[in-house]
Amino acid sequence: MTKENDQENILNELRSKIDFLDSQLIELINKRSEFVIKIGKFKEKQESPLYRPVREQKIYDTIAKINKGPFKTESFLSVYREIMSGSLSLEGELSVAYLGPEATFTHLAAKKKFGSSVTLEPLSSIPEIFEKVENGKYTYGIVPIENSNEGMVTHTLDEFIDSELFIYSELFLNISHCLLSNAENILKIKKVYSHRQSLGQCKMWLMENMPNVELVETSSNAKAAIRAKSEMFSAAIASDISAELYELKILAKDIQDFSNNVTRFLIIGKDLNQISNNDKTSILCSIKDRPGALFEMIEPFYRHKINMTKIESRPTKKQLWEYNFFIDFIGHYQEPKVQQLLEELRSKALHVKFLGSYPKGLTY
Repeated sequence: MTKENDQENILNELRSKIDFLDSQLIELINKRSEFVIKIGKFKEKQESPLYRPVREQKIYDTIAKINKGPFKTESFLSVYREIMSGSLSLEGELSVAYLGPEATFTHLAAKKKFGSSVTLEPLSSIPEIFEKVENGKYTYGIVPIENSNEGMVTHTLDEFIDSELFIYSELFLNISHCLLSNAENILKIKKVYSHRQSLGQCKMWLMENMPNVELVETSSNAKAAIRAKSEMFSAAIASDISAELYELKILAKDIQDFSNNVTRFLIIGKDLNQISNNDKTSILCSIKDRPGALFEMIEPFYRHKINMTKIESRPTKKQLWEYNFFIDFIGHYQEPKVQQLLEELRSKALHVKFLGSYPKGLTY
C-alpha cells in the first residue's frame, strides 16, 4: 500500500466521522424544532409575539459563554441566526418591511437580524414602513436611525413624533461602500449615483479620485445601482451585494472615508419587551422655550444615576423655535429608577413620549 493510499484512507475516515456528526446535528435540530412548534402553539393561544429580542439575546449570550472553540463565536451566531429564522417560520407567519429595493443596506440589516426564512418585503420610503406596520400589513419594520459619521436619519426621527409604534430591537451594521459600474475603469465615469448619506460618507474619496464627476442623489443605493446598470459611463456607490444582484463590476472597494463606518437600525412594531438586564430605553421630550429648561430635563438623569447615551433635537414643526428631544439612555421602563425618572420628566416637560425599551444591539 502506497503512502498516498494511507493518507486517502485517513482522510476518508475523518470525513466519515464528520458525516456521522452531521447526521446527529440534523437530528438534534429537528428535535429542537419539535419544541419550537409547541412553543409557537402556546404563543398563539396567549397572543404573544413570535419574535422576542430578549430571548434572542439570551441565546446569543449563552453561545458566547459556553463556546470553547475552535469554531468562532461569530460563526456560531451566524449559524444560530438561520436556525432561529427557520424556527420563527415554524412558529407562525412573521413579515418584516424594509427600505428597498433589494440590496440596500437596510435589506442587508434585515437579513442579518432575521435570517433568510422570514418574509422580507421592500417598501419605497420610511413613512410607508411606519404606515404599513401600524395598519398591520407587516409585523415589524426595519429603518435606519443614525450613522457613525453622518449622524441622525431625520426622516426616521420625525416619524416617531406621531407614530404609535415602539422600538422593539436594534442592531449595528458595519458599512462598506463599493464603486460599481459597467465601465472598465474609473477614468471613463462621468456620473456617480448614490443616496445622500453614502455620498457624504465617501466625500473625501470622491474629491480625491473623481473630482470632476457629477454626483447625483438617489432615494437608495440599490436604485443608484439600477441607474448605473442602465446608463453608459455611470457608476453607483453601493454594497458588494448590489454588484452581484445587478451584474455590475466593482471598480473600487471600501471607498468610505472612515473605516469605522457603522449604521444603527431600529426594528419597530407594536410589541413591548420584558427586562433583559442589558437594556436601552428611548423617549421623546418637548420642553418650554425658556432659560434653564434643557438643564432641568437633563439633571434628573444625573441624580438617578442613569446613563444618557444620546440626545438629538428636531423642530416640532408646530410652533416656531419649539423642539423635540430624542433621548436614549441605559435601563428598562419597568425598573423603579427609570419609572421615577420618567415621572419626574413628565412633571417638567411639555410632553414625554415613551418610544420603547429593548436589548442593546449587536454589531454585524
